[in-house]
Amino acid sequence: MSTEPSTGPSTEPSAQTSTQASTELRVISSDDWEAFRAVRLRALADSPDSFRATLDAAAAHAPSVWRDRAAGPGPLVLAFSGSDPIGMGGLYTPDASGEAFLWGMWVEPASRGRGVAAGVLERLLEHADDQGCHVVLHVTEGNETARRLYERHGFTATGEVLPLRDGSCVRISTMRRACPR
Repeated sequence: MSTEPSTGPSTEPSAQTSTQASTELRVISSDDWEAFRAVRLRALADSPDSFRATLDAAAAHAPSVWRDRAAGPGPLVLAFSGSDPIGMGGLYTPDASGEAFLWGMWVEPASRGRGVAAGVLERLLEHADDQGCHVVLHVTEGNETARRLYERHGFTATGEVLPLRDGSCVRISTMRRACPR
């Protein structure tokens, strides 16, 4: 695959939603891999205990890996302030399982508290609902801001607690949201 820079994030009207005047949400495609890579690496650097992936491993991925991940399966929503990606979230939707996995939710610190995360989450949940999927996620224990966001959107704790990574003392709790349809 070519490593030429993309022409920028997709701007198709069907791929956009505004959470507020200065923030735009976009369901991205493989053409948007550079914006995805930029925001994902910032997320991993800012909040290493919130993600199973590590910054070093992600930074080593070839452009083809970033393109493939940006393409799915399932939508990947980036939040933009102007042309800068400031947040993200993804929904992994395996074929015919009836369950989707919410992953990679993050908003840059300067943009937190403005409804960006809620906008990204709502966009992803709309997709899950349209597919008739229940949604599962993991949240780091102690991240009460994220937990409250998920609870406001219908998620409940399952009681399952796992290590973030093999050998990690950081714990993640599983939460689940039933499809409302």
